[in-house]
Amino acid sequence: MESIDNKERFLEIFRREVTRPGAEEFLGWLCGTDFFTAPASTKYHCACPGGLVMHSLGVYDVMMEKHFAPGEDSRESFALCGLLHDLCKAQYYKVSTRNVKNDQTGQWEKANYYMVEDSFPYGHGEKSVFLIERFIRLKPAEATAIRWHMGGFDDAARGGCFALSQAFEKYPLAVKLHLSDLESSYLREKGTSQVRR
Repeated sequence: MESIDNKERFLEIFRREVTRPGAEEFLGWLCGTDFFTAPASTKYHCACPGGLVMHSLGVYDVMMEKHFAPGEDSRESFALCGLLHDLCKAQYYKVSTRNVKNDQTGQWEKANYYMVEDSFPYGHGEKSVFLIERFIRLKPAEATAIRWHMGGFDDAARGGCFALSQAFEKYPLAVKLHLSDLESSYLREKGTSQVRR
């Protein structure tokens, strides 16, 4: 799916599901960033132009397909969490070049790659929450789910912080977002990187 289609789909879902004050102002700000053209990683899943929005839609799709329980879950919460969990990656990557040996010809060639250039080093999930809440007030379950969507890959969890298990125990939305992020990244987005390793 082309990234322009992904942008239109993202905006359609967001406008349909998110009705809180600040939603349109948030979209105005978001469209001024590289969110819709940025990659989702340096070389792994969706390391391609438009990869970030592709991944965000993928996580939202998994959440809705596998974890949404009508009457129990909020469509707005699922849209906010699925679509915006990796907002921290907007304005985060920079395209650079390096020399890579072509296995067929044996020649060295210039190849693009993505490098991290974090102008606001605030953490991963917590940075996404901070950026969203500049415009839209999140519910505790939403903020917690976005904050801890990396699960055991989060630096704080790897450092021994026990808040992750408490978050998962208290907020099922956090578990649903984490599982959806894992499935989208490692199963559905396999082969989406355009960066040569």
